[in-house]
Amino acid sequence: MKPKLDLVIFGGTGDLSTRKLLPALFQLHRHQLAERLHRIIATGRATIPDEKFRDTVRDNLQTFLPAGEWSEEVWSTFRERLHYTTINASEPADYLALGQLLDNAQAPGRLYYLATLPSLYGEICRQLHAAAVVNEHSGVVLEKPLGHDLASCQEINEQVAQVFLEEHTFRIDHYLGKETVQNLLAVRFGNPLFSPMWRNNFVDNVQITVAEDIGVEGRADYYAKTGALRDMVQNHLLQLLSIVAMEPPVSLRAADIRDEKMKALRALVPINADKARECTVRGRYSAGAVNGTAVKGFLEEAEFESADATETFVAIKATINNWRWAGVPFYLRTGKRLSRRYSEIVIEYKRLPFSLFTNDPNELTNKLVIHLQPEESISLHTLNKKPGLTNKLSLQPVELHLTDASRGKADRYDAYERLLLDAINGDQTLFMRRDEVETAWRWIDTIIEAWEQNGTPIKDYNSGTMGPNAATALAAVDGRSWYE
Repeated sequence: MKPKLDLVIFGGTGDLSTRKLLPALFQLHRHQLAERLHRIIATGRATIPDEKFRDTVRDNLQTFLPAGEWSEEVWSTFRERLHYTTINASEPADYLALGQLLDNAQAPGRLYYLATLPSLYGEICRQLHAAAVVNEHSGVVLEKPLGHDLASCQEINEQVAQVFLEEHTFRIDHYLGKETVQNLLAVRFGNPLFSPMWRNNFVDNVQITVAEDIGVEGRADYYAKTGALRDMVQNHLLQLLSIVAMEPPVSLRAADIRDEKMKALRALVPINADKARECTVRGRYSAGAVNGTAVKGFLEEAEFESADATETFVAIKATINNWRWAGVPFYLRTGKRLSRRYSEIVIEYKRLPFSLFTNDPNELTNKLVIHLQPEESISLHTLNKKPGLTNKLSLQPVELHLTDASRGKADRYDAYERLLLDAINGDQTLFMRRDEVETAWRWIDTIIEAWEQNGTPIKDYNSGTMGPNAATALAAVDGRSWYE
């Protein structure tokens, strides 16, 4: 039986902890799923008594929990788990005080959640080791982004590895905690209908879209130095790509799944300076209207006046050099201030050689659409006969919903609930391994270098649209179109 553990959240009063982590822990407590968890210890630079911290958490939970999920009865026991301690990341005395707090409990396990700037990860781990508060039962959770490029990612990973074993290190990407992403494994490997057709003999193209209708929203300093490629493609989109493209693992063990994801990432063809202009599109939103509200352009916002080299949109045509996917383009796109907020994966199957049906241009194809947000679902788009007493058969598109219609409210959960539960229980299946993250950065770095070498321009697009026209052309030159 695994020992009880204390969860220590660095950045425990920050936005991520307030909006996501503490509500997720409250829900796990409600459903009695975190029995291994002893205490939740939040840290921050301010000096806050435990009772004041608990009062603040109570107010925040009532704001950020889903409607109808607040419970005074659950809170009455959850609050007893909450504690607070002051820590300045570079102050050794604060870590010694944390050690005394940890030693006062019958919980030999420690899980440190670093919800801080990644630049502090190495310092925090070094201080934890120096204060002797890391033992054989200790683990660490790292939030993205891990670095700004491959070199900085490797530096962070090396600093963390000096204190924590790889099998105790959990690199989080909240997209992997979504029910539908996990269900993708069931669709692929649990159904003889789909498994044989998950290859280039049948699949025409794959599209992965992560669209946001908001702007940068308070992340000005970070985003101005980062851009859409580093912020979204390096982690979210490449993780989704690796799950779609991976070979069947020999088992559902974490190591076997992550081995196959790694093979898919390694098979990505580098996009060098010769290919960058035809395989990538950079965009930046200008003034427009989103959901009926007028918004400023990116460079018109005060924080970004000097960020003229930062893209807020990127589209990529990626290729995977292996037997399963040779010849199948993977179209990736993500951006801010787009027409609506949604994330989805589209598997588009090849057309028939010709059509037997009247007035059918053979343009409608079968598609498997995996919706990730705002709602999670999987649907299969097929063709059916148009009803009626006509003497000629003609077709109409039909959408078959593959999501369990009986799934109730109790079965729904936030991605952070799943990932926190797995981290508490030591299950690494839905977390990124060191070589995964570094391989993804290696591929991204080739694109960044190509942009710098050939001066790939950033094309303006109006807020409230789906990006620059060049993104549409990226697929159109291949005789394809984005699924909308």
